[in-house]
Amino acid sequence: MAFNTEESRQLYQRTVGALIEASSSSSRGPANFGKYPIFMERGRGSRIYDVDGNEYIDWMMAFGALPLGHAHPEIVEAITGAAATGAHFATATPVELEVAELLQLMVRNAERVRFANTGTEAIMAAIRLARGVTGRPKILKFEGHYHGWHDDLLVSSNVMPVSSLGLRSDPVKIPDSSGLNRSALDDTIVVPWNDLPVLKRAVENHPGQIAAIITEGIMANMGVIPPAKGYLQGLQDLAKANGILFILDETVTGFRIAPGGCQEYYKLSPDLVTFGKALGCGLPVAALCGRAEVMDALQWGGVLHYGTHNGSRIGMYAARANLRVLTRDNNAAFRHTYQIAERLCEGYRYVFRKKGVAAVVQNVGPMFQLMFTDQPAIRDYREFCQHVDRAAFQKFVLSLFEFGVYASPSAALHSIVTLAHTDEDVERTLEAAEKALDASTEAVA
Repeated sequence: MAFNTEESRQLYQRTVGALIEASSSSSRGPANFGKYPIFMERGRGSRIYDVDGNEYIDWMMAFGALPLGHAHPEIVEAITGAAATGAHFATATPVELEVAELLQLMVRNAERVRFANTGTEAIMAAIRLARGVTGRPKILKFEGHYHGWHDDLLVSSNVMPVSSLGLRSDPVKIPDSSGLNRSALDDTIVVPWNDLPVLKRAVENHPGQIAAIITEGIMANMGVIPPAKGYLQGLQDLAKANGILFILDETVTGFRIAPGGCQEYYKLSPDLVTFGKALGCGLPVAALCGRAEVMDALQWGGVLHYGTHNGSRIGMYAARANLRVLTRDNNAAFRHTYQIAERLCEGYRYVFRKKGVAAVVQNVGPMFQLMFTDQPAIRDYREFCQHVDRAAFQKFVLSLFEFGVYASPSAALHSIVTLAHTDEDVERTLEAAEKALDASTEAVA
């Protein structure tokens, strides 16, 4: 039967007068999907199904929020069981304590835990906490890193023409949105990533003013770009030597790279670390963890952090079940995702070589992205902006849909391997990739 998305098209037409860009987030709309996005109806395991009945192997997995795949039985049981006895109390609950204790077992330096709803909220709290504890105003962030949509850090996160970025030694701060507070970015310092000399110079230029340096452990807002050898350790040492708090944003990398995230994988000791996405396994759950002497400033009368839905009861039940599955049998889930990811990434590399396509596959464990480029590797934001053919990537992914494979069509995002993915999924995906590339070649001819 021919691939058909007529129902999605009709639903999209209905959204025009009700929803902006067909959804509640611009990343899900026509800007990435072309004429209209595909409307999904249900998911199970590694598969997702649209309103027209098409089945896809899902490598996007809700932008990485589903480390166990769709509708994992233990997550379903946890959610339904919790809902049957009350959705939310906004009181202290035993399950909240249990999730915090699980995090302490998994995450280095998680001496204290505070829950939030999203990664954006956890990072907002981390920034306020850093300023409160240090008494300093400035926050240093990196080009290409995304730390949520709040005003203080919403700068230099989107792909831009290289000519607009300024010099590496003095980057142009490019706001990512209209409507920002006019002074919100005055205390935000922007620096190229993976460049210790430039970072050191920026710190020296603002003596005694920087409250925190915030970074992703792996740049995940420009595909997947790993840190250079020794870079994160050098950043950590520089922060400590200058009385600056080191905030590690694991909203994207948490519970994917290792049980303890990038701080375990790269042997780091951040002062604060944020988690989101994968923690709730599909429910909005986030966490801010860190050293007790810093975190304890959140106590009443110190740095304010409220939230009616913080530590939401159903979300805590889902998070508890999720962490138990991920760490079962001596962290077997992580070994599985690494093995599947290696087979898939090597397979993609073989397909691209076989078809003569200029592309690289960059991954750290189960996080991976295909980059259409003639460069041997992409090492930072500026190289991504200059060398990655985003239109070619989008065309390729949209072609994959027709052959039963789903991923984000945005080259700046990435794909993720989950516990639900199998060797069969790898084989079918690689077959689909060859067909999609052949179809693209035939279209050009």
